[in-house]
Amino acid sequence: MAKSNRGKTIAQLSVLIQSGVLDPVALAEETFAAIRANEDQSIFVSLLEERALQEASASSKRIREGRSLGLLDGIPVAWKDLFDIEGIATTAGSAILKTAEPATCDADVVKALTGAGMVSIGRVNMSEFAFSGLGINPHYGTPENPASKDGARLPGGSSSGSGVVVAAGLVPISIGSDTGGSVRIPAAFNGIVGYKATRGRYSMRGVYPLSKSLDSLGPLCRTVQDAVWIDAAMRGLGAPDIRRGPIEGLSLVVPETIVFDGAEKGVILAFEAALKRLEKSGAKIRRQAFPAYAEIFELMAKNGPLVTAEAFAMHRERLAGPQAEDMDQRVVARARLGEKITVTGYIETLAARERLKAEFASSIGPGELVVSPTLPHVAPLTAPLLIDDELFVKTNARTLRNTLIGNFLDGCGVSIPCGTGDAGMPVGLLISGLPDGDEHLLSVALAADEIIR
Repeated sequence: MAKSNRGKTIAQLSVLIQSGVLDPVALAEETFAAIRANEDQSIFVSLLEERALQEASASSKRIREGRSLGLLDGIPVAWKDLFDIEGIATTAGSAILKTAEPATCDADVVKALTGAGMVSIGRVNMSEFAFSGLGINPHYGTPENPASKDGARLPGGSSSGSGVVVAAGLVPISIGSDTGGSVRIPAAFNGIVGYKATRGRYSMRGVYPLSKSLDSLGPLCRTVQDAVWIDAAMRGLGAPDIRRGPIEGLSLVVPETIVFDGAEKGVILAFEAALKRLEKSGAKIRRQAFPAYAEIFELMAKNGPLVTAEAFAMHRERLAGPQAEDMDQRVVARARLGEKITVTGYIETLAARERLKAEFASSIGPGELVVSPTLPHVAPLTAPLLIDDELFVKTNARTLRNTLIGNFLDGCGVSIPCGTGDAGMPVGLLISGLPDGDEHLLSVALAADEIIR
């Protein structure tokens, strides 16, 4: 993108497009030029240049004729490589799906944003089959974290390309999926905003699944304001319906269980400084232990994780056949652990999940939201993780730890950059809400965005 437009928010670009200062075709052309000129060529898996220019041209014509579709008309968007795009195969970060049948139509959310006038630029890289929180991909390369000054650092996963493409300023918005943290992790690692909606808030039709009892979707973008606009369009609304909520008198709860275990000092300092800013703005902060958090990990240790059971069921045949040789061997090893999970254990976990959701909801007050560091550490250097399987497994578990709690409890969450930690790398603050509490969460996040930064 031309320097003047690179790194702009959706809101900034929208003003320029709607006022006729910036033509959507010129913006699309600048975007493709910037992608080609970018040093990191592992961000995109496929570009949709012909489609994008047609969409941009239609947008340009509408705006000239006074028929704008609204705030998002002409805005570029990138899609994680698990959303169906008509005419091309959905590869989900895997080499073995390159020869799959092309999708016959767009995924529902792709249709929704296209209907709002957005311009689909391409599909971005991800962890194979969305099964890792780190973002390493041996088939398409591992996108490099643009915030790093001391060598290649992790992008976060599984929506690795989605985090990097926005942080690098190539597109203002990318849509990801989140099964254990896959939107919030790359957002925190790359210093951008990531909103994980409550599971079921958006249609999943045309989205390659990992774990149907945990999969959710959400945008990675530069501000909460941008996330609110995208949320409305993904739900088929003509305009956003979220209002900025008050910070004065808002009660925020900091968990004393799990989330700070082994956290880097820099992360804790950045998080606590953001809390002080929120307190100064009128928020009330209290701290509380959540036994439900500990029980989630006890259940996983006893019965195996839900995601592993469902990933194994999903990929059982290919794991047993020759295709397994052409997959990321770490994904294969992790998915095969699902074979050991019993039906009894799986059902016990599902039942316990419903109980823990109810217990957690009753343990916080009306309107209260939970705040914690999104991750206990900043993005690690990539090189050591490529050669050390044991380190990879340990780092992956630690990276997913704080965020997977929200998936298990079926809640919603927004990660907002709150400062920097070790090596000057971004730190994220996670605001989490109860299931279907998205309106309240976004309303608070909208008001808190600037304060938290």
